[in-house]
Amino acid sequence: MNFVLTLIMCAGMSGECMPAYNWPTRFDSMYNCLQFGYDEASKKLKEIGPEEVNKYYVHIKFYCSPITTT
Repeated sequence: MNFVLTLIMCAGMSGECMPAYNWPTRFDSMYNCLQFGYDEASKKLKEIGPEEVNKYYVHIKFYCSPITTT
């Protein structure tokens, strides 16, 4: 079974979220997908920076969903 990582970036100040983004790479386990999701969310927050994150309450949600491959 493979997994797809879906990331969603939101601004808590406005309560709005950007459209969900499905990562193009598929993962061979839930663990690998989640680990990658945490790493990517952390990288993105660092890229945005503390000033913008704190000002707009930016947060990144993500989840890994199983997909069937044929």
